[in-house]
Amino acid sequence: MAKRVYQVWKGSNKFFFGGRLVFGPDAKSLLVTVLLILIPSVLFCTLVVRHIRHEFNNAGYAILVVAILLAIYVLGLLLVTSARDPGIVPRASHPPEEDFNYESSASVDASGRHTPSLQFPRTKEVHVNGMVVRVKYCDTCMLYRPPRCSHCSICNNCVEKFDHHCPWVGQCIGMRNYRYFFMFVSSATILCIYVFSISALYIKILMNRDQGTVWRAMKESPASVVLMAYCFISLWFVGGLTGFHLYLIGTNQTTYENFRYRADSRLNVYNRGCVNNFIEVFCTAIKPSKNKFRSFVQQEVQRQPTTRTREPEAADEAGVGPRSKIEDDLELGGDLLKISQRRNVDANNDDFDIRSRGSNVGRRDSSDTADLSLDQQNPSVQSDARHSSWGRRSGSWEIAPDVAAMTAAAAQNRSNNNQ
Repeated sequence: MAKRVYQVWKGSNKFFFGGRLVFGPDAKSLLVTVLLILIPSVLFCTLVVRHIRHEFNNAGYAILVVAILLAIYVLGLLLVTSARDPGIVPRASHPPEEDFNYESSASVDASGRHTPSLQFPRTKEVHVNGMVVRVKYCDTCMLYRPPRCSHCSICNNCVEKFDHHCPWVGQCIGMRNYRYFFMFVSSATILCIYVFSISALYIKILMNRDQGTVWRAMKESPASVVLMAYCFISLWFVGGLTGFHLYLIGTNQTTYENFRYRADSRLNVYNRGCVNNFIEVFCTAIKPSKNKFRSFVQQEVQRQPTTRTREPEAADEAGVGPRSKIEDDLELGGDLLKISQRRNVDANNDDFDIRSRGSNVGRRDSSDTADLSLDQQNPSVQSDARHSSWGRRSGSWEIAPDVAAMTAAAAQNRSNNNQ
């Protein structure tokens, strides 16, 4: 049965509802964030707004409705931020072949052969707004990252316009969910301010009604005091985060770029002015996801390995070039020359012994005479037979003169090199 993309996904993401929701590997932290928002909101509606609505009649119900809607809005933005594709760049199935290159120094494999090692340029230059920007190669995803893209080590994905990985959201913050992340943080700040203000207002009402001190009013409504303290502490986090991201949006930066390149004093080639920067974040259409998590996996055709011919210079340096092959053949020829010389000496000695015994060596039969006359008539054939490679004739091995000369020259060169 064919599998879907999310079932064979190589990243660390977690998928729910058949790949419709995409979370980070630390999606459990999202439950903690939900409880930190939901519990104070429930306490606020049941212990504060329920009592204060009698003081304002119909306005009291408006305070309750606003609190509920604001809490639901914050939780909805949290879910949208953490359950969508932040801008994951699909992994490549093979490295970019157009950027192959081979090292000049060859490496030795297990069989002893010299093979060039494959290398990739670590960086590549692209043009952004008329400026040259250097992008890096990702070994995990086997691609050159687009500008402002970075590889998240937690999610194990390359994310476009990577801002940071938020543990409270349990997801990377990138090009496709940064807008919702900022809206979540800013709306959470508004919710904290709203709960803090209404709780303080209820303390003020208790003081006026009983004409008592602030301590007496705080004892009468301890929930208001707890909520005020909780919202005051939370404002330092979500409020500070909102202000920081307002600065980043106005200057068209990401958190990653601000912390990494701040000390380098680099020119920001993405800054288009404060107004245009805000328009880019909030008023432009969000690009569709490059990943079809619910689509079926396509069976990829096996690619033929890329073969490259090595240059003669590299082969000579590795010691396996044609020159070394000739030297090996000449060395073998030298050994065969020594063997043939010993065989010729032995054959001459045998002929000398036969002559000394007075045998009828001078006589020749008709076949020998025919052979001799044939050799005299066809000297070229005889010459070719003598010059053949290691041809055997009359029980002895003879070496062609030109091969013997080459052997002697190679031996002379080798002795000169050794000296």
